[in-house]
Amino acid sequence: MKIRNRIIAPVVAGLMLAVPFSSCVDELKFGNSFLEKAPGGQQTKDTVFNSAKYTRQFLTGIYALQYYGLPYHNDFKQVPYPNDTYTGKFDVLSDCWHNHWANSSLTKVYYAGSHSANYDAHQEKFDYLKNNVWEAVRSGWILIENIDNVPDLSENEKKRMVAEAKCLIATRYFDMFRHYGGLPIIKASFTGLEGYYEMPRASVEETVDFIIGLLDEAKDDLPWAYTGADAQNETGRWTKAGAIGMKCKVWCFAASPLFNDTEAYYPGATSLAVWYGGYKPELWTKCLEACQEFFAEWQKGGYYALEQAAGSRPEDYRLAFRKAYSTQGSLEMIHSTRVTSRVGSKYNWWAWQDNGRLSYTPTQEYVEMFPWKDGKPFDWNQTEQEGKLDEMFSKGTVESGIDLTRDPRLYETVVVNGMQKQLDWTTGNMSGTSYELWVGGTDAKTAPAVEDGQFASGYANNKFYMGTDYKNQYALWAYLRLSEIYLIYAEAVVQTNGSYTDAIALIDDVRKRVGMKGLAECNPDKNLTSDKDALLQEILRERVCELGLEDARFFDLIRYKLKNRFEQPLHGLRIYRLNSNGDRIETPWYGGDRANGVKQPTHFDYVKFDLTNVARYWWKNGFDPKWYLSPFPQAEVNKRYGLEQNPGW
Repeated sequence: MKIRNRIIAPVVAGLMLAVPFSSCVDELKFGNSFLEKAPGGQQTKDTVFNSAKYTRQFLTGIYALQYYGLPYHNDFKQVPYPNDTYTGKFDVLSDCWHNHWANSSLTKVYYAGSHSANYDAHQEKFDYLKNNVWEAVRSGWILIENIDNVPDLSENEKKRMVAEAKCLIATRYFDMFRHYGGLPIIKASFTGLEGYYEMPRASVEETVDFIIGLLDEAKDDLPWAYTGADAQNETGRWTKAGAIGMKCKVWCFAASPLFNDTEAYYPGATSLAVWYGGYKPELWTKCLEACQEFFAEWQKGGYYALEQAAGSRPEDYRLAFRKAYSTQGSLEMIHSTRVTSRVGSKYNWWAWQDNGRLSYTPTQEYVEMFPWKDGKPFDWNQTEQEGKLDEMFSKGTVESGIDLTRDPRLYETVVVNGMQKQLDWTTGNMSGTSYELWVGGTDAKTAPAVEDGQFASGYANNKFYMGTDYKNQYALWAYLRLSEIYLIYAEAVVQTNGSYTDAIALIDDVRKRVGMKGLAECNPDKNLTSDKDALLQEILRERVCELGLEDARFFDLIRYKLKNRFEQPLHGLRIYRLNSNGDRIETPWYGGDRANGVKQPTHFDYVKFDLTNVARYWWKNGFDPKWYLSPFPQAEVNKRYGLEQNPGW
């Protein structure tokens, strides 16, 4: 079966009634009528699980229900239903991106501070009922319960398929867990004929143990990786590396202060469905042990590796980073997903680049997190005092040659003034005109001045866009990358009071891939080898530079309960070109001064400004801790089958 790292619709010719996904759009019912409609009934099971071909297609259908983190359609009645264009991406609730489209739920509900448990379609960032979680869980158990009935499958293939189904169930639970906390534990498909089925909400501990248990059960029946011809045909399947890597990710989230602290995240909350009931250092130990297990198996199995640059130019490092998060077959990609088309003949993430609803504009706060290209931290005040603000993104012109001056990951993540628009996927050579993001510039025009559109903050998103080279491509979603495992390992070492030097070495491996010097060497004033808090701050900063728009930043702020970051007003950057007298010019250069022989400007005036268009409620009124976890639909809570509402909602 070819999955090829792409989610595909489970269409089986002449067998539509035999696949459980044909009725996925039906509203799932919980409580007494939980899953009352058995997926296809006994006839379905007898048909599907009487054939190896149909059983493999059934499993492919479950893969189609995995989480995909990029917005790709706006019809909430369709499936899959992750981050649609009306809902948007979680990371624009963090301090690193802002959304300026007034009709997204993120702006109408979250930015406005009006979200409640009585929400409608397109209002919850990850809807409890409409994200394929329960469909995937039910279907996974159906396969597990019926796989032994398939006459023409080998025992080894049966074991592998069961293991894959367990990974799919576990990861779908994790997708839900980081939004809601403890969840109802489902351990069977159910016939739909049960007269009564109580489904109480489990504790955080029980939920985590359930997820980890499935991954542990699965890992040894899976290959470490698919190599050779299998790498082409089977890419996209869960592997042993993926299962153990997910253990690292799950433990990291569970061990963090959101759930693991001396007090619950919400004042007065006592329910074990929202925390462990106290601080348990052994949770970080389990995270550390999972990381050690991963790297021990890696030593034996090999295959995976951080993408390395072919040269030593900043653009070479930039290309290596691009391949790491976007390229099918990258050795750094442990698990990824894709979707099929909603735009033209293929799904086309690139097509949304200049669409207002997907204008995820990076903030000034985020841009300043990226260091200089040698790894030394960027400091605005120092750069301004030295008169080098004109060099904070690049030096030179298209005619003379452009030299990138910052962390190469910045240019893959953020469109900044002066960077060239094209990067060759083979050579890393930059070409084309450079972005003009000053007020009156060809690209930004008046957008930064009026704070609207793709360049509303003075910057634009570049992650997953990558220019016209990526046009008409299936946009790959990096669900789990090797670099993230490195950074989780470093965090676990620090949290277990291990060697800070060892933790820094892990971070440096990730930084080295993009040509930067060591973390401690570049930050001599931060005492990173002895100051735990300072080192943790650097790990979180490194994570958002490495994992931008990969669902890292929002959940990092959540799991560390960084209330102050949600409350901090955010900023953009207005750039004004200057004439020879140092006066601002806001008139267009293309179609204006350029025709009169005025050269492309290289000297500017820079003004940080408050983001006020679609301001966030939290900036003025404070961040209520209830926001750390999402509310369950109140209608589900009211059914009284055991679903306990999260505190504050």
